[in-house]
Amino acid sequence: MIWVIRILFVLVLGFIGYGWWLNGLDSNEGDKFVGIGVLLMSLVFMPVFLFHRYKNKKLSDYTFKFDEKTPKKPENQ
Repeated sequence: MIWVIRILFVLVLGFIGYGWWLNGLDSNEGDKFVGIGVLLMSLVFMPVFLFHRYKNKKLSDYTFKFDEKTPKKPENQ
């Protein structure tokens, strides 16, 4: 899984870098490659990365827990 993430990261950086380089040459094609790189990053790379990071984690440890057992005291008393 880590190799897939690394390959996707290099691919995204490659698309963005190539598009940026084409924009420096006054080409109209550079924006397309930058856009493809950003779409790959947001729609493919980030979900795969987040799935890998939180695969075996207990997500309830990262949420707020409000204690329902104790009665709430009114603020004016």
